[in-house]
Amino acid sequence: MASVIIDIAPPKNVSKFSFLHLGFRPFFIGATSFAIIAMLLWMGIYNFAWDIQTYPPITWHAHEMIFGYSMAVIAGFLLTAIKNWTGKQTLDGYPLLLLFLLWTVTRILPFIGVPLIAIAISDNLFLLLLTIAIFWPFFKTQSWGNMIFVGVMLLFLASNIVFYLGMFDVFSNGIQYGLYAALYLILALILIMGRRVIPFFIEKGVDYPVQLKNWNWVDKSNFGIFALFAIADLLSPNSYISVGLAGLSAIINSIRLAGWYTKGIWKKSLLWILYVAYIFIIFGLLLKVLVFVSGISANLAVHAFAIGGIGMITVGMMARVSLGHTGRNVFAPPKQLWWIFILLGCGAVIRVIFPLLDSSLYGLWIIISQGLWIVAFSWFLYMYFSMLIYPRTDGHYG
Repeated sequence: MASVIIDIAPPKNVSKFSFLHLGFRPFFIGATSFAIIAMLLWMGIYNFAWDIQTYPPITWHAHEMIFGYSMAVIAGFLLTAIKNWTGKQTLDGYPLLLLFLLWTVTRILPFIGVPLIAIAISDNLFLLLLTIAIFWPFFKTQSWGNMIFVGVMLLFLASNIVFYLGMFDVFSNGIQYGLYAALYLILALILIMGRRVIPFFIEKGVDYPVQLKNWNWVDKSNFGIFALFAIADLLSPNSYISVGLAGLSAIINSIRLAGWYTKGIWKKSLLWILYVAYIFIIFGLLLKVLVFVSGISANLAVHAFAIGGIGMITVGMMARVSLGHTGRNVFAPPKQLWWIFILLGCGAVIRVIFPLLDSSLYGLWIIISQGLWIVAFSWFLYMYFSMLIYPRTDGHYG
C-alpha cells in the first residue's frame, strides 16, 4: 500500500472573509442559492408557462438540478474532503474563485440568449477543470484507492457530453441517456460515500456506545447490483431485467439500512436526515418496480431519488460539513435545522406519495412541494451564510 506524504507547509494567513479558503464555502453558497432561484424559475415555468429559449423547459429543469445544484454540492464536498484524505491543500484563492465563477456563469447563460454551443463548452469545461482539481491531490499523494472519484467525475463529464450531443440531435436519445446516467451516478456516489460516512456518523453521534452491523456480502454486492440496474435501465427502461435488478437493489440496501439502525438517530437531526434520505432512495427503487407492475408514472421514482434522496442527503451533508469545517461542534447543530429537514421531507412526501393517493390534485401537490423546497433552502441559506463567509471559530485557515 502506497504511503501518503503530507506536506508540512507554513500556515496561510486568515483574512476577514474566508469565502475562498476551501471549496465547500463558495460551492455550498452557490448550490443553496441556485436551489432557491432554479426552483422559483421552475415554478414560473411550470405554472405560468415562462419560456426558456435555449432549452425545452423540462429539460432545463432536469439538467440544472443534476449538473447545476447537485454538481455544486459534489464539488464543494470533494474539494473539502480530499484535503482531509490527502493532507494536500485543494483549490483555494483565485483558482477556486475562477472555478466557481465558471459554474455560476454556466447557470446564467441559458437566460441571456447565447448559442447552445457556448453553454455546452462552458458547462463541460467546468466539469473537466473540477475533475483535474480532484485528480491532482490524489496523484501527488499516490492515493490510488481514491481514484474511483476521478473515474466518477469522468463519467459525469461523459454523461454531460452525451446530453449536449442529444441537444444538438447528433446522438439519438442523448438527452435521456445523459440525464439518467448522471442521476444514477449521483446515487452511486451516495451509496459509496454513504457506506463510508453514515454508520461512522451514527456511531459517533448517538449518546451511547453502539456498533452497527455491516455485512461483507452486502458491501461487495451492493454497488455492482446497482450499477447493473442503472445500465439496464438506461438501455432498456422498465424492462424485466431492470425492474428485477431495482427490486434486488432495494432489498440489499434495506438490509444494509437495517444494520445501521439504532433508535438514537431520531434525537439527532444530522443523523436522521441521512437515514431518511437513504430510505427515499430505496423507495425510489421500489417505485421503479411499481412502474412496471402497476403502470405508475416513472416521474415519481425520479423525484423519490431526486427530492427525497439527493435533496435531503445533500442538505444534511452541507449542514454537517459546514459546521465541522468552520470549527463548530457537529454534535450541537442549530436547533432550527430540524425544521428545515422536516420541510424538505414533507415536500418529498407530497411530491412523490400524494400523487399515488390522489392524482387529480397532481398540480397542487407539485406547487406545494416547490414552495416547501424554496422555504427550506432559503432558511438554510439564511442560517449558514455567515459561517460560510467568515473565518473558522478556531482561527485556522480553511
